Amino acid sequence: MIPSAIIERFRITKPGTFRLRDFACDDTCGLDIDKDAAKDLLAQGIERLSKLQEKLYAQDRWALLVIFQGMDASGKDSVIKHVMSGVNPQGCEVHAFKAPSPQELDHDFLWRTTQCLPERGRIGIFNRSYYEEVLVVRVHEEYLARQKLPPELVTKAIWNERFEDIRNFERYIARNGIRPVKFFLHVSKEEQRRRFLERLDDPDKRWKFSLDDVAERKLWGRYMRAYEEAIRATASPEAPWYVVPADHKWFARLLVAGAIVDALERLNLSFPEISPPVLREMRKVRKALLAERPVRAKS
Repeated sequence: MIPSAIIERFRITKPGTFRLRDFACDDTCGLDIDKDAAKDLLAQGIERLSKLQEKLYAQDRWALLVIFQGMDASGKDSVIKHVMSGVNPQGCEVHAFKAPSPQELDHDFLWRTTQCLPERGRIGIFNRSYYEEVLVVRVHEEYLARQKLPPELVTKAIWNERFEDIRNFERYIARNGIRPVKFFLHVSKEEQRRRFLERLDDPDKRWKFSLDDVAERKLWGRYMRAYEEAIRATASPEAPWYVVPADHKWFARLLVAGAIVDALERLNLSFPEISPPVLREMRKVRKALLAERPVRAKS
């Protein structure tokens, strides 16, 4: 795993002074390691994550909500695949949120994601989330009209109102044992171009490419301003944001793994204690099992 000091460097602890331009997309904090070394470090993080997830599941008190946001080709799918590879599938669920359905548009903007919040003892992963409502909907305000809100509620204050709603929502779920941890995968426009070309040139990756991705790329500046304001308005101690340099996939994976481990360690997880009466019964059962003659398999 990478040192905690590196992880903390990308946690937004002073949102009032946060500026996206202060975070380089290709930053690796001076780590100069090859792919094998990066894989070894990631394996250490995944092993620690797996052990903590087992305690989380057994204790059945807390839940962790992991949110990934980022531009197209920022590596959201890749990070989820590699970082969560060692987690027991019974204790983890991934939800990817696309364009809202007509039914979802007939509800409040938090409704569809609220249905997917993780149960106690589980890790829930949102690949995109309710933050789309202050990102893509803000950049494409025509999408707001599809939500059929009463006209008198659609004012210049709507984005600040939604930030307030999100802060309150995250405070509410944190108070109910669901701890949010949020990642913005910060990829550069040039690296996105390179990854788009890689998809176009590789027949096995062309399915990932959409012409809409190119249209969104033209709105890069507007998206960056929307991300910066959203992070500044919603970073909090109970629902922290991490700005993850995403130009180097190996570093992004290490940072995300380390931050998730850190979030779980802050919960002081432990296996449930067995009461003395139950423990005495267990010892009796163990003694009886040891006294049984082994059953020989028939040849």
